[in-house]
Amino acid sequence: MDENSPEVITALQAIRLASRFCQKVRKELAEGASIQKIDRSPVTIADYGSQAIICKLIKDTFPDDIVVAEEDSALLKKPNHLNILRQVTGYVHDLFPGTSSDEVCSWIDLSSHSIKNRFWTLDPIDGTKGFLRGDQYAIALALIENGLIQLGLMACPNLYADKERPGEKKGCLFFALRGKGSFQMELDGEGRQTLSVSKVSDPVKASFTESVEPDHADHLVHQRIAKKLKMIRPPLKMDSQAKYGVVARGEVTFYLRVPSPSEPGYKENIWDHAPGAIIAEEAGGKVTDLYGKPLEFSSGIKLERNHGILVSNGILHEVILKALEM
Repeated sequence: MDENSPEVITALQAIRLASRFCQKVRKELAEGASIQKIDRSPVTIADYGSQAIICKLIKDTFPDDIVVAEEDSALLKKPNHLNILRQVTGYVHDLFPGTSSDEVCSWIDLSSHSIKNRFWTLDPIDGTKGFLRGDQYAIALALIENGLIQLGLMACPNLYADKERPGEKKGCLFFALRGKGSFQMELDGEGRQTLSVSKVSDPVKASFTESVEPDHADHLVHQRIAKKLKMIRPPLKMDSQAKYGVVARGEVTFYLRVPSPSEPGYKENIWDHAPGAIIAEEAGGKVTDLYGKPLEFSSGIKLERNHGILVSNGILHEVILKALEM
């Protein structure tokens, strides 16, 4: 597979179109508070529409492929949610004129929770609360074959393009092909650059990123690890798989996700990590669970055989794992 492969062309087209869709929804939701007061949260409107668009475009080109995604249309079809369905349809109609609500539901339901040797994972909006706040979120898509991620894409409309100038232009698209490297570009494809992880080898000079929401990970353990490593810089708190992107481009040294004690036995969804994992790895990073085991994407829609997440520049990976043992 290369950049001229139908999989790559289709995935790029789909994620860019979904990104435009989500930006439009977010802008209009920000200006129309009444939309936020309906039964379902505003992000659901964007989530459903993004999933419909991406599933449609993938299945149009690859009708036999499975797309493993979170949503289905069951709630949209209930009488008390028909207003949401009309809104989703209206936004999708802007991109695909003539689209009916039945068609939108059918596109959403092209998704599955079963996996085969070849399947796609999709998170139509990763980082719900970030989306609502106008902070970070990602539209994340990956292709997996025989347990190996072959292709990963993340559109991050609110992420600053230049890590040295976080107050300037926003909008990034991360893209990686197995064995071909990892790249960042603007959402329209301009400004492409090859990504490389940080070369920091001294834990004192290291930096890390973690979830904004404390219920998504154990921030107290993260603080203890940072103290043990004698790190000085505070964590970069960020929603969504954008955290994989900032590791891949060398902005931070590692991303840590120790499961929250409020959810014992919690297992991560594969769509929350597959796209970001290949982007970090192809930039020279290392991705494992907290025991140093590679993430396993062939056991179902959950990472059943893994516990927690560590994404690093590779150089400090064993050092961080050792600190986690104590």
